[in-house]
This record gives sequence, structure tokens and C-alpha cells, in this order.
Amino acid sequence: MNVKAAIRRLPGLSRCGTFAVWQNASTSRAADAHTPSGSSSLTHVASDDGKAQMVDVSGKVPTRRTAIAGSRVLLGQEVFRLVQENLIKKGDVLTTAKLAGIMGSKRTADLIPLCHPLSLSHVDVSLTLDANDHAVDIRAEATTVHTTGVEMEALTAASVAALTVYDMCKSASKALVITHVRLLEKTGGKSGHFIAGREPG
Repeated sequence: MNVKAAIRRLPGLSRCGTFAVWQNASTSRAADAHTPSGSSSLTHVASDDGKAQMVDVSGKVPTRRTAIAGSRVLLGQEVFRLVQENLIKKGDVLTTAKLAGIMGSKRTADLIPLCHPLSLSHVDVSLTLDANDHAVDIRAEATTVHTTGVEMEALTAASVAALTVYDMCKSASKALVITHVRLLEKTGGKSGHFIAGREPG
């Protein structure tokens, strides 16, 4: 199956050329920190001068937060076979990507300038081979007890795992495609429970 066909198989996406654009933007940590659900204001932007700012969450009570994010790597038929049979020269692709995703989630605040450093209670990354699309589907779940959400940590885990799949397989093909990086679900915080595709309106 080619890249365009594989992209079309996933719901909730609009297409522009070969690029998939997630229509439902993930609930931002800024919105979770200060903005009522449904508000359009950007709390990472100062209201007086428009400059970027870090949100002050010191007045909030820590609560349990969870987030699940996903991503997908389109491998192509031959690379998929090599991964499935564990014949990639660098070694075990899926295990290495799983560990990289977990490690990456811990460094989120070092990568995203205005993210708060979080103490993560749990991170899990799973990778599943899809024989129909010759793809790897990645699911990353993060949990914390904090004053702000853990969406960015889950998204970073899913992204780093996908990048690691590419790095492990690039000697076999440079045509791999990383796609469908998205928030699937989050719980906790003022904005409440979010499930992709079930937004009101």
C-alpha cells in the first residue's frame, strides 16, 4: 500500500497533497493550566505585549493527569519484512524505539521551551506492526500527579519512538514516512476528559 492510501485509512484527518493534518489540535498544557475549556485565549502569550511566557501554575493543587498519544511510521513492504523478521542491521527496532520513547518523554521540558519539568509517575510505549499498511503504529501513555497536564510528554514519547524507528531502518530505506503524530486521549485538569474524535460541535 502506498503512502497516500495508508494516510487515507485513518479517520479524523484532512489531506493536503501527501501531508496529513490533524484536524483536532491536542489540548494544550496552557489551556489546562489557566483557560476554561472552550476558551480561545493563549496563555503562553502575554496579554499586554504578546511575548511568549511560561504559565504560572504555582497556585494549583496537584492532581492525577494521564495522556495517550500516537504516531505511525510507514515502512514499505521490504523494510517491514526486515523489521518483522528482526533483520535490520542495527538490531531490534521495536525494543530500541520503545526505550527511546520512554527516555525522550523524560526530556520533554528540555526540548519544548515553555513546558514545565514534570515528575513522571509512569510512561509506557508500545509498537505494533500493521501488515496491511506495512507500518508501525506507536502508542505512548504518560501519567503524573502535578499541577499541569502530561500531553506533551506523551506526544514527545510517540515522536521520539517514531524517529528511532526511522534511524534504525534508514540504512534499508530513506523513504520511510513518519505521520499521524497526535493526542488520542487525556484525563485530569480543568479541561477534563478528551478523546480524539469526540469533541463537541
